[in-house]
This record gives sequence, structure tokens and C-alpha cells, in this order.
Amino acid sequence: MPRINMKKLIAVFFITLTIPAMAENNIFFGDNDNAITLYGAQSTGSGTLLKLIYPGIWDFYPQTLLFAQYSQPMQFFRLDSRLNLNIGQNIAYKSSSGLSFFGMGISIDSALLQYDDWYMGIGIGPFMRNNMDRWVESRLVFEEKVFIGKNFANNWHFEIFTVHFSNGNFTKKNEGFNFFGAGFGYKF
Repeated sequence: MPRINMKKLIAVFFITLTIPAMAENNIFFGDNDNAITLYGAQSTGSGTLLKLIYPGIWDFYPQTLLFAQYSQPMQFFRLDSRLNLNIGQNIAYKSSSGLSFFGMGISIDSALLQYDDWYMGIGIGPFMRNNMDRWVESRLVFEEKVFIGKNFANNWHFEIFTVHFSNGNFTKKNEGFNFFGAGFGYKF
């Protein structure tokens, strides 16, 4: 197996981080200071954080996640970022009954890569849910998100994303929730 040169890998990583800092405007907002985005997603089952990036292990469950996100621009380690307030509802059907929850949370999304009006990034943040269930035994969960987005004109954007909710193994039961979906937003 070839040996990885960690110094080169770290240098490439930090050079990549500085590329987005060259833009005049925040990629998420352009000339605007606020954004509202509506998201819808389908459950890809419980389980590992790996489901964020590996669709081959998705199991589609009868659950729908709907949420609204209000965002403002920020910089995070020189990356174009956004600070979000999220309000959402997971609706579970049939065999997944008992897994529905209403939640609110804050999160930070950062654009790791940008090209023209396209961006790709990650997000993380804490959420409080209104109940515990058979997949996660706590009201406090953390969101981890991977997304790809496109800006249209000055005021509109579209994103596809995967998201994982779990409590970081604070409790014995922590199977997590995973979703794949899309969002459409307006910047003002």
C-alpha cells in the first residue's frame, strides 16, 4: 500500500481552504444579507454517519423531513459560511410510526468548494427535539450535513443535501436519522 505524505496532504488542504476567501461576496448571499430556504427530504434509514456520503448503504424508510431555515452570512476560518436557525418536522409513516419529531436548532454551513454560482459544503449544529424515540434516546441531537448548491440570478438558490441527526453516543441507543433531499431558497 502506498504511503501518504501527510505534510503534502495538509498543505493541499490549507491551500484549498483559502480559495473561497478570494471571492468578494459570500457565495450563499451575493449582495444580500438574509436568506429563507425550504427543504424537503426522504429518510435513508437509521445508522451510521457514513450514510452522508455513501448512497450504496441507504435504506429508504417511510419518513419525510420538512424544515425551514433562516440564514445570515458569516465567515468561518475564512470560508464563506452562513449561520442558520432551523425549524423542522419529521413525519413517520407505517412501520416507522413513533419516530416523528418536531425540532429546532442552530447550525453553521460552510462552502468548502466554489465555482461560478455553484458551491459544495458541510454543516453542523445542535438541535432540540420534542420527544425521544426508539432510534435516539435523547432530545438533544446534532446535525451533520453535506450539500451542493446553485445560485440563480441574484435572489434564488437550489440545493441537494444529505443530513444525519444523532446524539454522538451520549446514550446507549443512538441509531441516528439520515435523510436525502432538496431545498429552494430566496435571498433578500
